[in-house]
Amino acid sequence: MRKFWRRCVLPVTLTLPAVLLSVAAAAGPERPVVDTDRGPVRGRSHGAYTTFEGIPYAAPPTGSLRWRLPEPAPRWEEVRDAGAAGSRCVQLPAVGPGGPSGSEDCLYLNVTAPAPAAGAARGARRPVMVWFHGGGFVNGAGDLYPAERLAVRGDVVVVTVNYRLGILGLFGHPELGGAPGFALADQQAALHWVRANAERFGADPHNVTVFGESAGALSVCAHLTSPASAGLFHKAIVQSGSCSTTMPPWSLLPTLGTYEPFEPERRTVADGVPAAARLGCGGSTAVLDCLRRLDIRTLVTPELTQTFSQMSYGGAQLPEEPRRALETGRFHRVPVMQGTTRDEMRVFVAQTLAVYPVADAAAYRARLERSFGVSTARAVEASYPVSAYPTPAVAWATLLSDASFTCPTLRDSGALARRVPTYGYRFSDGDAPNFTGLPEVPELPYGASHGFELPYLFAVVPLADPQRELADRMAGYWTRFARTGVPAAAGAPWWPRYRSPASVLSLAPGAGGIRTVDARAEHHCALWDARWPAVTSSR
Repeated sequence: MRKFWRRCVLPVTLTLPAVLLSVAAAAGPERPVVDTDRGPVRGRSHGAYTTFEGIPYAAPPTGSLRWRLPEPAPRWEEVRDAGAAGSRCVQLPAVGPGGPSGSEDCLYLNVTAPAPAAGAARGARRPVMVWFHGGGFVNGAGDLYPAERLAVRGDVVVVTVNYRLGILGLFGHPELGGAPGFALADQQAALHWVRANAERFGADPHNVTVFGESAGALSVCAHLTSPASAGLFHKAIVQSGSCSTTMPPWSLLPTLGTYEPFEPERRTVADGVPAAARLGCGGSTAVLDCLRRLDIRTLVTPELTQTFSQMSYGGAQLPEEPRRALETGRFHRVPVMQGTTRDEMRVFVAQTLAVYPVADAAAYRARLERSFGVSTARAVEASYPVSAYPTPAVAWATLLSDASFTCPTLRDSGALARRVPTYGYRFSDGDAPNFTGLPEVPELPYGASHGFELPYLFAVVPLADPQRELADRMAGYWTRFARTGVPAAAGAPWWPRYRSPASVLSLAPGAGGIRTVDARAEHHCALWDARWPAVTSSR
């Protein structure tokens, strides 16, 4: 299912109202100024924390710089206002019809730092946490993730990053020499900016954690295995997007095969040639010059966005498929924390039930046989009998969650744990708030679905007790890991190092909600591991 994220699953992104920010004329306690390596920026004080938004970390990739690796941002002399986010990268609407929005001039980042007296001793340098957003590599932006909970509770500096998306970030063509991986290169440029500027914001450039969810987690996986990312970070957190993430064929619609987030560079390049021809540039002797003259509405279409929505491997950025790099030990030696949500696939399956229903036991069995074959379907049905679940749709989403996210993540954790300190988690709050704006589906409650842990880390929706208490503990775990490489939280249960799938920490609110579980047993991973990689037949 190569073109999955946009056509059949609306990426789980945050849609928040814009906040209009006035611009103060002079620096002061409410408008602090920091002198970055490119020029001074004026932020905003919010009491316990300060934000600096819309800071350019690279030159605008426009005109002749379209489909080129990021170049340094121009210097400026006057104080630049950093009181509002910069433009988001060009993208189509996550939900419904419409043309592209955003700008090619989008390589901006946002810094959230605790107020000087909020926690760090005078002269002490705080850890840095660099967030790469999700959205299937076709949607999203850094400013959608307000980071004050992490910054204040954990006394860390958080940086959220925009990076090029879709055809502008993942295009490949023979004239480019392959598929250079502009999205990943943008993220690396942001990490170089962090290394150059962290101390100016009271942070430690030698204590940087990269973290992300969904496509952002896949980005972190890529950084773990990319030679160009060496030395740019010191810890990694992977949320619902391990290197081995995959989805069985025809999981969501009968016309769509296996989903894989990474594809061989040769395939991306092969897609680029007919794409250029359809855009009227195939017969040109200078294909890239022709393509660079095209306007955004011509380039950023649903079809081309679907075609270029995966990271490529086999080139300089990612020489090897990331999951195989983990298996063979060819990855950066840093501590890793990674996990999934309990009900990952519910939000995806729910969006396709209207056109591909799982109405009864017969439809459930037919789906099993179509996706896995008759003999394997029997084994899967024995582990996931439809009678054990409230509805056939819940049964189907449960087995897909295990096969696509949970068990691949546990396999990756095992490979990591053989060489680096590794910690595994499962977000298990079945009553997590639905912050997506998607309507509820009675036959398939979202539960702890894909991305539903995000409000517990970022201030995207209000939380009430006991979920607020869980959010505080999760922020404590995440930021303590960023500080020391060991997740811990005051008053919270001990988080054991990953030595087997029986040492996964389940995160849920209430008394006893945080506990160690045997995730491999609970999610039937013996079944899926015995058939791996047969369930991903297109690899």
